[in-house]
Amino acid sequence: MCASLIQRSFAAVGKKTVVAVAIYVCCSVWPVSPSLATEFQTLKGHGGPVMDIAVEPETGAVATASFDNSVGLWSGRDPTWLDGHEAAVKVVQFIDTDRLVSAGDDNDLILWDRVAGTQQRLEGHTAKVQGLAVSPDKSLIASASWDARVGLWPVDGGEPIFLSGHNAGVNTVAFTKDGKSLYSASMDGSIILWDVEERTEKRVVDRNGFGINVLKLGGPADGPETWLAYGAQDGVTRILDLETGDRLYEFSLERRPILGLDVSPDGTRLATGDGQGYITVFETGSWGIETDFRAALKGPIWALAFSNDGSVLHAAGIENIVYSWPVADLSSFDPMATETPEFLRKPEEMSNGERQFARKCSICHSVTDDGVRRAGPTLYKVFGRKAGALPDYSYSATLDGSDIIWSEETIDQLFLDGPDHYIPGSKMPMQVIALPEDRKDLVDYLKVATAPEEAEGGQQ
Repeated sequence: MCASLIQRSFAAVGKKTVVAVAIYVCCSVWPVSPSLATEFQTLKGHGGPVMDIAVEPETGAVATASFDNSVGLWSGRDPTWLDGHEAAVKVVQFIDTDRLVSAGDDNDLILWDRVAGTQQRLEGHTAKVQGLAVSPDKSLIASASWDARVGLWPVDGGEPIFLSGHNAGVNTVAFTKDGKSLYSASMDGSIILWDVEERTEKRVVDRNGFGINVLKLGGPADGPETWLAYGAQDGVTRILDLETGDRLYEFSLERRPILGLDVSPDGTRLATGDGQGYITVFETGSWGIETDFRAALKGPIWALAFSNDGSVLHAAGIENIVYSWPVADLSSFDPMATETPEFLRKPEEMSNGERQFARKCSICHSVTDDGVRRAGPTLYKVFGRKAGALPDYSYSATLDGSDIIWSEETIDQLFLDGPDHYIPGSKMPMQVIALPEDRKDLVDYLKVATAPEEAEGGQQ
């Protein structure tokens, strides 16, 4: 077995311990059996970046939330698509083996019942929903929204209750194991502890000078939680003692922000993902680093989730792919995102028209007839097509029966006015291209890129 050499320096400040970590040699912590290496897999099918990953504790089923407006429910590598959101899906959670809840940029939650084949939209937030949690007894859903409120939604129906106390958008929520308390964290840098039964604020647990993105509770598998971990915009992962409220550790590897966080089912590992593409795995007994892995060559790590037995770590970032790595051999695998997504390519590598498409359109639309899922419909053969006419795409109600025909003139007008003015009520995000030459170059690029390829003999 190869030994890992990890140096940690500790500076005690009162009851707090600040930890700076430097890894000189990064090797596997445990010997790896040949079978573990074969457990690596990828989940492919989404048409946009994957924003969240959930694992069902009993079955190990995986659910994913994506910028393509959909939830993927995976049986092995085969997805079932849950479509119903009208904007990017930011978060998904299993309620039980048959039900899920998801939420995102359309401000709404959707409750999915796989057995009944139904979906129920839960409305009430006035801004995007960034976080979800399900109570241990499966009776209550908590939501974290950028309207600065926490929502409490009865799973079996009834009016929601909204909790106010943060001064900015709320990013994440977490129930305690007994279901009596709820923690929430916000862009204002605060963590609030709520009394679930009384629907009241108990206290502010911590205040941080930077916005908090993610939060998890941890402790022994057979007992109540003893610590809270959170990741912030400053790139620091902090560990709090739940009994005293003291900061036990602060881990800074000078990579910001911390965007992904998960605790293994047995509580022995904490994994973080950051904005520079690294996954760091901590052993929670000693709070030493097991692995610090360059997981993505391009872009951040947005989503992390341990498998239900803790042996695999699912991760996703700027790509539309989920990578599932054996935890014991994490650093031996190649990183994700080896190719630069269209919207991140260097400007000098593209013509102006292609650059406008890459920046404004490519994350939602494809230009080919390849069946790839996207948040928006394919633009293949878009010129001369009636708006809202593709049979395999769920358009917003405003485009049903639209008399718009896509042409050089209508596409130019779309980006001159912006979709919210040209097609009020559509799913398209606000995009305005102010300069006439930029709009012309985009149209010229689309005329070529979306045209059908000529068949043999010059026939189309």
